Amino acid sequence: MKKLFFVSIVCLTAALFSSCSKIMGHSVLLWNLPDYEMQDGDIVPVYIKSNISHVYVIGTANGKTEVPLWQLTEPLSKRKAAKQAQKYSDYTHIYASVALDGLPIRAEPVNTAKQVYRLRKDETIKVLYKGQGQAVMAGKKPLEGDWLNVLTSDGTRGWCFSYNLRLFETDRLGQKITNGAEASEEENTSSEIDLLLEGVWYPDSYKAMIDSGRIDTDKLIPSYNFHLDPETKKLSFTMPKIREEWEYTGAVQTSANQYNLNDIPVVVTVRRSNFIVVRYTGESGKPEDFNLVTISENIDELVQAERERREKELEQIILFAPSFQSESYGQLRLNTDHSFVWSNNRLLVPAVISSSARNTGTVRIKYFLSKSLSASYDGVLTFKFDGMEKEVNFLYKMESSGLRFEDATGAVIKNNILMERALSPLVLFFSKGE
Repeated sequence: MKKLFFVSIVCLTAALFSSCSKIMGHSVLLWNLPDYEMQDGDIVPVYIKSNISHVYVIGTANGKTEVPLWQLTEPLSKRKAAKQAQKYSDYTHIYASVALDGLPIRAEPVNTAKQVYRLRKDETIKVLYKGQGQAVMAGKKPLEGDWLNVLTSDGTRGWCFSYNLRLFETDRLGQKITNGAEASEEENTSSEIDLLLEGVWYPDSYKAMIDSGRIDTDKLIPSYNFHLDPETKKLSFTMPKIREEWEYTGAVQTSANQYNLNDIPVVVTVRRSNFIVVRYTGESGKPEDFNLVTISENIDELVQAERERREKELEQIILFAPSFQSESYGQLRLNTDHSFVWSNNRLLVPAVISSSARNTGTVRIKYFLSKSLSASYDGVLTFKFDGMEKEVNFLYKMESSGLRFEDATGAVIKNNILMERALSPLVLFFSKGE
């Protein structure tokens, strides 16, 4: 009995594939079938749909074959299938190579929509059609590109923004079509961009600090830069929260002043010979723009010089008097190792000094004075009390008989410069101690 059942199944299957000629409808092919020289956009007859095997049986020039369900649209009449093919006509035979590892495919053409798939770098996907979606922003500017409805090789469909996709056309054998102009463009490595990248590029905020002579040693960090090592051909990019290194194989010039770096998620726009904009797209898929400049000065030397200047400023106060006394605000001693002891300062608690603070800590010169304030004060002292998270800042002035402090809680500090005093500052005076 089992043998008879098996023979019946074999006969039924053979009948379906060989003798059955009834067409259930026509579908649009969504993915190339190079073995049969059939391309996406072709309208094919459909004979069988198997929900168990998840395949259609379609007609080819040489007979019939199985294809996965996702490779076809739902079977319709031949006239309706032809009408449906118009939906995909703008991107017939157009595929795309993925330029960014982890690029998301989303359920809707919105950058915050649910991710249905994460693409691999160099993965090939089929572009089906263009849609209207929410603009993808790079800072305050909309990113160039379109929302495309795409299909992956495992049948996942969704929306992907085109900025990190490289579109190309295929022939009936599934091969990429390129003409001479396209090939030469891909192989072109601009000598201009090579020479530019061999320099060291720093954030443009560095230049502003250097030009003003007010260097923030916490922000002027030499390792934050973008540069190409001409010997190793390693391109490195280091910024806060970014630490990348790539093999550099050249760039393709996409406009008069813009270059796409080969296989690197970076686009460089040359504004001037000493100013470029680097657009970097990380794992999040969201591009960031960095304004970078060349700097002729040695960054390490500038930082060291500023540290020495601050040391001398603090040393002048200590030489003026190592300790200071106030009947109301206690005794303050400053040490050459940047430590301090400030006792009996309870009248400053908790308005200025936290109740959790101990009477020890470290002191340093951290901020600059605006031009308007520098006429009335010598500088700003920044105290970091042990047991207290926030820093405490005082404007200070050395006078003949002692040291005048002004509480800077609530003062306006911008770009490491104390710009405006607090509205109702507390003034403290300490006489020289022995």
